[in-house]
Amino acid sequence: MSGPAPRAKGGVFRSLRNRNYRIWAGGALVSNVGTWMQRIAQDWLILTQLTHHDARAVGVVIGLQFAPQVLLLPWTGYAADHLDRRKLLAATQAAMGLLAAGLGLLTLSGMARAWHVYVFAFLLGCAAAFDAPVRQSFVSDLVGEDLLPNAVALNSTSFNASRLVGPAIAGVLMAALGTGWVFLINAGSYAAVLMSLTLIRGAELYSAGRAKAPRGKLADGFRYVWARPDLRAVLLMLFVVGTFGLSFPIYISTMAVSVFHVGASGFGLLTSAMAVGSVTGAMLTARRERPTVRHLIVAAAIFCTACTLAALAPSYGLFALVLMLVGVASQTFNTSSIGLVQMSTDAHMRGRVMAILLAIALGGQPIGAPLVGWIANTFGPRWAIGLAALAGLAAMVVGLGYLARRPEDRVRVV
Repeated sequence: MSGPAPRAKGGVFRSLRNRNYRIWAGGALVSNVGTWMQRIAQDWLILTQLTHHDARAVGVVIGLQFAPQVLLLPWTGYAADHLDRRKLLAATQAAMGLLAAGLGLLTLSGMARAWHVYVFAFLLGCAAAFDAPVRQSFVSDLVGEDLLPNAVALNSTSFNASRLVGPAIAGVLMAALGTGWVFLINAGSYAAVLMSLTLIRGAELYSAGRAKAPRGKLADGFRYVWARPDLRAVLLMLFVVGTFGLSFPIYISTMAVSVFHVGASGFGLLTSAMAVGSVTGAMLTARRERPTVRHLIVAAAIFCTACTLAALAPSYGLFALVLMLVGVASQTFNTSSIGLVQMSTDAHMRGRVMAILLAIALGGQPIGAPLVGWIANTFGPRWAIGLAALAGLAAMVVGLGYLARRPEDRVRVV
């Protein structure tokens, strides 16, 4: 069934003219603010309260949180393609809200230990493993194919605009009230998404191309990707950057504590500074009609340069400024990659391909994050950021290799 309203063209915010997407975006914005508050509080709790500035412990938390993207891959893509996406989103959002409330109560009671955070991070990752691919696929149900690239970019804009506000609020609340209250506030923020899901009009959803076969297999998704050189190149670039370049909680927290010696509010402000660049990158991507592999190569090159400058930054202020450039490059790369894969994947395969994409982009964190934490502990945070610069360089080489074989940069668009 397709929505009756004509699809608006033109403008950065054109997807917001769609009522269902507008309601969804409003609820997601509130929840995203809470999510960023929890991320900051979780990293700060494990780094400064439950360990003695152990970057490797932060890496373990990140690894456990993203490991389910790989472990549950056979089921997450199937669920996104075959189950009711709206009901599945309601279930995953409610589960993540309950987990946030549980960690908040445990922290406020004073009984929280590092292993508790590890367990909650893994459970949250299990819920997120089902939530992420269905959330990405649900966007096409809201706006249809024509507005899909713009809607994906606006989703990223919302997520990173929340990074402007969430970390700063979290820093103030952690200093004034403690980390436990930050977790509880995040738990309440999930109510906004649940409310938006109840207000969306089912008759106006775009559901063409939903998988009909009751036993579609994940292996079909892998065969589909393997037969597409363009998707293989994009996913390999994502794997390299996602595994070794996106451990920002480790980079920023260890630089804040070990190099610049600032407190929770200073840590939050650094994350917000990076968010300024991330929002800019997402907005630039939203203006573009269709991303290409060339855009990914340019973004990877800028990411490499920006991370190199961040590793060499001599002061807190300069580090914050360079983080803005890191945010522009990383968000342009991530958003363009997701939009490119979504646009070039057949609708009946999109859930499985997006699950594979997220598993590749985020599933490398269990490998990369502990390694980054070990480097930060052993050689210092600046060397850890240097590894991110190398990841950007490697992704750029992969993209250039693809263009050398296919100079026309032709990616099939469905």
